[in-house]
Amino acid sequence: MLKFSEYTYERPNVKAEKEKALQLIQAFKEASSVEEQMNAVEAINKNRNRLSTLSNLAFVRASIDTHDAFYKKERDFWDAFSPEVQEWNTLFYKELLQSPYRNQLEEKWGTQLFKLAEYELKSFSPDIIPLLQEENKLVSEYSKLVASAQIEFQGEVYTLAQLGPFLQHEDRTIRKEALDARTRFFEKHRHEFDSIYDKLVKLRHNMAQKLGFKNFVELGYVRMSRIDYNKEMVARFRKQVEEVVVPLVTKLYERQAKRIGVSDFKFYDESYHFKTGNATPKGSPEWIIENGKKMYEELSPETAAFFNFMLERELMDLVAKKGKEAGGYCTFIADYNAPFIFSNFNGTSDDIDVLTHEAGHAFQFYSSRDLGVPEYLMPTSESAEIHSMSMEFFTWPWMELFFKEDTEKYKFSHLVSGLTFLPYGVAVDEFQHLVYENPDWTPAERNAAWRKLEDKYMPHRDYDGQPYLEAGGLWQRQGHIYQVPFYYIDYTLAQICAFQFWKKSRENHEEAWKDYLKLCQLGGSKSFLGLVESARLDSPFEEGTVESIIQSIEAWLDQVEDDKL
Repeated sequence: MLKFSEYTYERPNVKAEKEKALQLIQAFKEASSVEEQMNAVEAINKNRNRLSTLSNLAFVRASIDTHDAFYKKERDFWDAFSPEVQEWNTLFYKELLQSPYRNQLEEKWGTQLFKLAEYELKSFSPDIIPLLQEENKLVSEYSKLVASAQIEFQGEVYTLAQLGPFLQHEDRTIRKEALDARTRFFEKHRHEFDSIYDKLVKLRHNMAQKLGFKNFVELGYVRMSRIDYNKEMVARFRKQVEEVVVPLVTKLYERQAKRIGVSDFKFYDESYHFKTGNATPKGSPEWIIENGKKMYEELSPETAAFFNFMLERELMDLVAKKGKEAGGYCTFIADYNAPFIFSNFNGTSDDIDVLTHEAGHAFQFYSSRDLGVPEYLMPTSESAEIHSMSMEFFTWPWMELFFKEDTEKYKFSHLVSGLTFLPYGVAVDEFQHLVYENPDWTPAERNAAWRKLEDKYMPHRDYDGQPYLEAGGLWQRQGHIYQVPFYYIDYTLAQICAFQFWKKSRENHEEAWKDYLKLCQLGGSKSFLGLVESARLDSPFEEGTVESIIQSIEAWLDQVEDDKL
């Protein structure tokens, strides 16, 4: 049994890889029977998994230590090389769609593979390889810039993640100063952030037009493989959030202001939930992992096997440290059949959310890793987020392990945070629609658009006169906007699905878990709405779905005496 540190990495030879990929595709094309074609697909998938493994190892190790010169170079190599790999994949997809045995292949692997192949072909052409390489380079530039943050605060130096606990401090002055310190970093590098994004927007617009799209909005939906919904459906969903969720969130912030004893509720108060302090884990990262092991062993036989697999192979790098990239993610190392979790523990309740959220992603990878089709390993992003957000709720019965006397505090603020996130999430989505519909906007025009969206979706927000935030700069801290355009409404759609699992698990935990397990095992073998239906959930796009689940949550929150927590 190999541990993650023992997984081997070697830079591939570009020329040899191209020859091998093209030979495999030619063998598929020349196959004279369906059996031969199926064997050819297996060989192609094995090769693709090998390249995916190397790419992911370079990415993970470079993000764990951005000062590692070797993996920094390897990440740069993959930024340039991966668009070529994408070209070979599209050549394979082209032959797959033209196969004389397509009907039999669809019977074996399902229609979703072919729909994904069609979308991939629409979103790629060899003509845009230089643009894709430049896009990767700019995205890495953004990640490195954020990771470079060394913020002086109270005589110490912190990364952005390490500054997090001060934003939840019981002393209001410290919260304000921590926000000011974080904001100063973005303000200081404002022009760099503007420049990177300006280049990305124009580059993506250019890419879209080269592929025959009107603008990047159309291409963005295709790149996200949104097979069974469109921007009009998304706009109607945003409207539901605006009409149903925004008024409730405003009420919840008024309730919070009263609870923490402030009459002039500011932005730096939003993360401070209780006058007696926020719920925090009652032990070290090692203690958290030990309790996580107990939790997953008791939750189900499947999660027990999964979490022990992760621990034995050291497939988690969880603690914040200097030089480590910001954020958290889960990825999959294909040749070792192993998920990997990356995060930045910082002593707040976010650490437990990581242990459940990213583990939800990892559990889905683990559950669907033997489907045999790389495209089915993970569903499209809005479906993938159902697994992670729902796991946060399925683990509620074990939260006492981590929070002890603060358990009710945690549950209340966790549910409230899910609600308060929704308006922000749809604002990020609408912002991107506006930006890519207006690719010639100046940085000031983009900031003004963001500020208007804050007024629309977050009318309670008060930046207390902070110039950078008042001018609409907050969006620059949201990595998705730079790194994976249009990947954000996904969280809000998944949150509505996860809320449904929260409700179902309270009514019948066994049945709800059965539906969730089935969802994880299906991986990406169906489209978003197909997976929602298979899990016996209501579509977030259906009129009334948002209102129905929000009413249940509001009723639960209303019976909590939060002023006594």
